[in-house]
Amino acid sequence: MKNVLVLGAGLVAKPLVRYLLDQPDFHVKVASRTVSKAEKLVGDHPRGEAQAWNVNDTAELENLIQQADLAISLLPFIHHTTVAELCIRFQKPMVTTSYVSDAMRKLDERAKGASVLILNEIGIDPGIDHMSAMKIIHRVQNEGGEITSFYSYCGGLPAPEANTNPFGYKFSWSPRGVVLAGKNSGRYLKDGKEVFIPGKELFSHYWTITIEGLGDFEAYTNRDSLPYIETYGIDTVKSMYRGTLRNLGWCDTWKKMVDLGLLDEQERDDLQGLSFRDFIRTFIKGEAGGDLKKEIATYLKIDENSEVIKRFEWLGLLSEDPLPLEKGSPLDVLAARLLDKLRYEEGEKDMIILHHEFIAEYPGRRKEKITSTLIDFGIPGGDSSMSRTVGLPAAIGAKLILQGKIKATGVHIPVNPDIYELVLKELEREGITFKEKSESLNI
Repeated sequence: MKNVLVLGAGLVAKPLVRYLLDQPDFHVKVASRTVSKAEKLVGDHPRGEAQAWNVNDTAELENLIQQADLAISLLPFIHHTTVAELCIRFQKPMVTTSYVSDAMRKLDERAKGASVLILNEIGIDPGIDHMSAMKIIHRVQNEGGEITSFYSYCGGLPAPEANTNPFGYKFSWSPRGVVLAGKNSGRYLKDGKEVFIPGKELFSHYWTITIEGLGDFEAYTNRDSLPYIETYGIDTVKSMYRGTLRNLGWCDTWKKMVDLGLLDEQERDDLQGLSFRDFIRTFIKGEAGGDLKKEIATYLKIDENSEVIKRFEWLGLLSEDPLPLEKGSPLDVLAARLLDKLRYEEGEKDMIILHHEFIAEYPGRRKEKITSTLIDFGIPGGDSSMSRTVGLPAAIGAKLILQGKIKATGVHIPVNPDIYELVLKELEREGITFKEKSESLNI
């Protein structure tokens, strides 16, 4: 019997835990601050166990890891390095769905020395995006070609019939994570030139792309794309871009929320007793009793009847509603309000779109455009697409490690054929598949 430790019981944990419990020789322990969430995940399964655990209890974390054969961290990313260090000390493999931090990267040699695999970025984005891209990149390279352009887009959105609010968005993962991502700067390569987007300008720099069968979406840059040139082994590219997809109108609205100061992380102690109208006035120095709609439009240099102002009104930012927090940062207030208003209703489906566009060139002046697209929907009354596409790759990776089918050591992401071929094949059995097209281009 293999003992799997799952740290955290959040929104993406359910499909992961269930997949692992479906393996007949796995015992799964879920440790979470809120033990009721862990208990709900394991139910009455004979090989499932729930335990209350606080992330600051390092002594108990040591015990948990020593008792496990593998640890999966679904904790906030700031805790992954602590878990990884203990896994290395006790020679236990570890899996996370988060980006590799600089601190995690520095553990590579120690992990290799301990013959331990720390497998990161094995969710949807990052994760399935890497694996599906590498499958095509390696195929092109094996056929003697080279990748000269790569654009990759991913978005977690409401399914079209569930797209019922002016923001075109509902939360299938951490609201605070979504809001924080709006502060990231971005960098990519276009026609051989680096393009840098400061965090405050992230939402000013976007374009529209069309996804077959679904229509138009806005795309804006997702962090720093340039390191993936080396990671993917495509130093022949002249354009390299990783972007986020949202419904139309998202970027203009979020740019104005940034300009207003709603993404500020500085904690404030003057929130008690304030309404949203009062709160917004503190940013624009508006007059009490004044026409707030007109004042905020003037401050943001937009028309007071614009779609942006209409979205602000729908969200309740100009209302007399009391703030959801008495203490916290503007970002905390915004995240709480968004979570309250941008919820999935019972039976509604979410949707994942992952779309790659490659230009490949081959000897003999042959040039080809390849597109690869995943469109996956949640299950009404069941798992969200976000939870399936994040949780299942991590669960499959954990299973393959424990079965000895993934033998790498050190700090890795799933760009190696020994990893991605097996994981993608298992994901296909779970119904997570890509539609690929190619067309010849004239040179």
